[in-house]
This record gives sequence, structure tokens and C-alpha cells, in this order.
Amino acid sequence: MSAFSTLEPAERPRERLSRFGAAALSNRELLALVVGTGTQRASALDVADALLAAGLHDLAARSLADFERQRGLGRAKATRLLAALELGARVASGTGGARPQLSSAAQVARHLLPRYGARPVETFGLLALDVRRRLRHEVVISVGCLTASLVHPREVFQEAIAGRAAAIIVFHNHPSGDPEPSTEDLALTRRLASAGALLGIELLDHVILGAGRYLSLRDRGVF
Repeated sequence: MSAFSTLEPAERPRERLSRFGAAALSNRELLALVVGTGTQRASALDVADALLAAGLHDLAARSLADFERQRGLGRAKATRLLAALELGARVASGTGGARPQLSSAAQVARHLLPRYGARPVETFGLLALDVRRRLRHEVVISVGCLTASLVHPREVFQEAIAGRAAAIIVFHNHPSGDPEPSTEDLALTRRLASAGALLGIELLDHVILGAGRYLSLRDRGVF
């Protein structure tokens, strides 16, 4: 069925956006436009309501499989929704413009938290920087289970070399929301720092992301 066929034309999200602009629409209306169409039993607005039941912030923590389990969403709609969320996160982190300079843990967190802070599984990544601490290359190296990801220094520095990094910052998120480091986090950080010293690619920091929070292992004095 049409997403908004039961509504008066002036009340349909598409028409309202055309007349008043996107800022005038509610979260459910914007989400319904991304979803596009409903099902025989539910309109796109109904699907949007179900998606928003746990709040807008909860959407950023969902995986493709989570969205596909939602009634009214198949693979095509789920991937479209994830793409829209990722674009919004990139705008929030500033990754769509000039290469950011990342010379402090606060700058790194501002760059990464919108996209990684609420992920439901642990994700480990690398920021390859030039000599002026500007971002050259960003890559996810490992995606783990709910509690841990497995990372080898070899994989990290393969990406660092491929990104022509003068220095690197590594990062990962804690799905629990608490960025306090584990014993494994500390051990891995020290291994990476030692490997970087041998290769001439300095490890500047290891930033752990949580729910709106972060922790710098360099500031903590771990290495």
C-alpha cells in the first residue's frame, strides 16, 4: 500500500516537507520518508512508530540484522535506513569536509562518537595521520562480539602502511557504554606502541568510546 494514502494530501510528510521544509517534520515523519512504503497492514508511519518505540538514539545502535527483523522492513529498506543514519553521523562528525586535524583525544572523540559510540558490537578501527596530524585514512579493522574483538598488531600496521601514515590513533567502542579499559585493552595498547616504535609509525593514542563518553589511554598514562 502507499505509505501515506490514508492521509489528507496536506498532512502527508512528503507534501509537508515540500511546503514547510524538512525541519518542520517530526521524527516519525522523517523516518517514514526514509522507509518509503508500508505493508498491507501498516503504513510507513506505523513502521516509523515501531522503530522509534525505544527512542531515536536507539536507532544508531542497531545492526542490519536488527532492522531486518523489524516488521515492515526487508533488506532493501533496512540498508536504506542504515545508509541514512550513517550519512547523518558523518555530517555530525564532520567527515564530509576537509581532512580534520586530530591532535587531541577530544578532537578524536568528536570525530568518532557520532558513528561508533552507540554501536551494539565492539568495533576496532584505525586513524592514519600525516605529519601534521591530519586524517589521511580511516578504516575498521575488526568487528567482534558483544564483549570483545580480536586484533593483531600485524593487521593494524598493514593498514597504517597502506594509508601512508606518519602516526596512528586506534580506537574501539564498548557496547556496555562504559569506556573504562579492560586488561586486554591495556595489553593490546602496549603491544601496538612497541610495534609502532620498531616500524617508525608512532601510536599517538588509543581512544575508547562509550555512550557519549570517551577515554584516552595516552592521557591515562598507559604508554
